[in-house]
Amino acid sequence: MLKVGLTGGIGAGKSEVSRLLAGYGAIVVDADRIAREVVEPGTPGLAAVVAAFGEEVLTPEGTLDRPKLGSVVFADQDKLRTLNAIVHPLVGARSAELEAAAGPDAIVVHDVPLLTENGLAPLYDLVVVVDAAPATQLARLTALRSMAEEEARARMAAQATREQRLAVATLVIDNDGPLEALEPQVRKVWEELTARAAGGTTA
Repeated sequence: MLKVGLTGGIGAGKSEVSRLLAGYGAIVVDADRIAREVVEPGTPGLAAVVAAFGEEVLTPEGTLDRPKLGSVVFADQDKLRTLNAIVHPLVGARSAELEAAAGPDAIVVHDVPLLTENGLAPLYDLVVVVDAAPATQLARLTALRSMAEEEARARMAAQATREQRLAVATLVIDNDGPLEALEPQVRKVWEELTARAAGGTTA
């Protein structure tokens, strides 16, 4: 099994890279998706979040109000750390279960937004970073996700810097350009991953 960490700043295009790798045959373990699952209604995770942040982070239907919680934690580093301390162990345990089920010959790509921030790079055989300039990230968040510029900047500031992410990268995918420039780069990375998984060496 080849264990790959995939990361990138918000708006860098990591989700699209993850989708392409899955199409090539990677087993993708999506930390964001798992993070949503572990705080669904009735879970110990949601109970812990409510205990920490109060009933006001719930919708009238009893589900987690993500925009409300986001506005709270991304403006306060202590509260963000509190949330991470609840969610990250649950995500880690579920990710390990999915990885174990993948099989010995699989290329398992862990899609982890906060890989750099949480010092997780040593857990993987290699780390792929999807890179984009901060100005590109900001433009995508405001134009494509209709996010207010102030909120977009706050979310970017809560993450690692571009330099910190690149420092842990084994392979870098440059996604500063148009979407059509992305696929050939991802295909090349997939070729590199399959070569490594087979025990080959590539440049």
